[in-house]
Amino acid sequence: MTDHPTSGLDDVVHQRVRLGILAVAKQARRVEFTFLRGTLALTAGNLSQHLGVLEKAGLVTIDKGYEGKRARTWIQLTKAGKKALHDEIATLKTLIHQLEGPEEEDGGVDPGAAAAPAPG
Repeated sequence: MTDHPTSGLDDVVHQRVRLGILAVAKQARRVEFTFLRGTLALTAGNLSQHLGVLEKAGLVTIDKGYEGKRARTWIQLTKAGKKALHDEIATLKTLIHQLEGPEEEDGGVDPGAAAAPAPG
C-alpha cells in the first residue's frame, strides 16, 4: 500500500500564510514586506513570525535596507524555497487528481471506501 498524498505535504510550506508568502514571492524576483502584508491581509507581527519560520527553514532570504530615507524589507525565495513550493504544488496536484479520479460505473462512490458517518 502506498502513502496517501497528504503525507507528502510539508507542514512548513503548507500553512496558509506561508504558502501565500511563497506563492507571492515566486511571482516576483523579490517582494517588499508591506506589499506582502497588504496582499495577504496580515498584521506586521504575524507576517514577521511566518517569515521567521520560512527563513529558519532556508526557504527565503530577508534583506533590510533603505529606499531613499524609508526602511525597506525585501523577501526573496531561495533555491530551496522554489523547490519546496514546486514539491508542495506537485503533491497537491496528486491529491486533487486522486480525489477527482473516476467514480464507480454506477456513478456512486464505492461504499467500502467511504468514511464512517460521524456519531451523532
